[in-house]
Amino acid sequence: MARNFQAGALRQQMARVLQAAGSSADEARQVADNLVMANLSGHDSHGIGMIPRYVESRLEGGLQPNTGMKVTFDGGAMLAIDGQHGYGQVVGVQAIELAMERAAQHGSCIMALGNAHHLGRIGHFAEMAVARGLVAVHFVNVLSRPVVAPWGGSDGRFGTNPCCIGIPLPGREPFVLDFATSRVAQGKMRVAHNEGRRVPDGYLIDEHGRPTTDPGVVVVPQSNGLLGALLPFGEHKGYGMAIACELLGGALSGGGTWHRQPDMRREVLNGMVTILIDPQRLGTGAAFEQEAGAFVDWLMQSPPAEGFDRLRIAGDPEREARAKREREGIVVDDHTWAEIVTAGKKVGLTDLPA
Repeated sequence: MARNFQAGALRQQMARVLQAAGSSADEARQVADNLVMANLSGHDSHGIGMIPRYVESRLEGGLQPNTGMKVTFDGGAMLAIDGQHGYGQVVGVQAIELAMERAAQHGSCIMALGNAHHLGRIGHFAEMAVARGLVAVHFVNVLSRPVVAPWGGSDGRFGTNPCCIGIPLPGREPFVLDFATSRVAQGKMRVAHNEGRRVPDGYLIDEHGRPTTDPGVVVVPQSNGLLGALLPFGEHKGYGMAIACELLGGALSGGGTWHRQPDMRREVLNGMVTILIDPQRLGTGAAFEQEAGAFVDWLMQSPPAEGFDRLRIAGDPEREARAKREREGIVVDDHTWAEIVTAGKKVGLTDLPA
């Protein structure tokens, strides 16, 4: 079973939960807007289903509401920032806004953000940058229970470690590539588990290192309290990309890498290294506009393969999902909604519709 919500109503209800958990009204609204935008974009894994985990992290003392970023190094076009365990949807936006200001001044900026609580959908930050005409590259690591196995390994050793690239395309919608380096995002396994679905072969191994299609192996403890793991995408290629994200997003950001035994804490910390480039300031702006447009035009002339209605570039599926879900509503499965209602009760909010 499931229920359908209009985006506005969902934003309002989620903001109430977040405010009950200690956030100011403005912060609660900003985080709720970000989460609902993820749902609208078709990424339920990064949407309102994260709220129960945020509440639990808050109650554990990991997530720190109403906490802004702290600049720890300012080199003009180079910035190091501490998120201080604040909501990633807040400190991440603060960090990207400062980095965009510096890119406008200097033509580029390298920004390292550490110790941010869950940043959410990284594509949100790339969309902010391309709206200003900037190219954006993001490398992110995840400090939480390690849920992804190395290629050739049999247990989780690191997180889903996303990479994101945003490129403005003058006169058309931007290219926004946002992907986990695991075969699929951890949150999508939570959604599948809550909906009672199996997943395709090749996504998961169980707690003994054996292939499985049960998403519950990375959601709830299995035999002897152990959990399974996701596999990297593209075998050694995704594995290599995940390591790069750990070393850049984690080590280079100063936020840290994962190298300890897993536990069941609900805190999720992200580190992110972001590179912003102004094509106009690089001296190749005119060529960039002409060649990018010519390539995309050429690309779109390919006849669609069987089973496809048309060609798309990264960013198109999210834009299509937003239009559809704004019109038709956002479907939330009953299990996920029940978890949100329970989270609300934990922080004293008892009147969410059950």
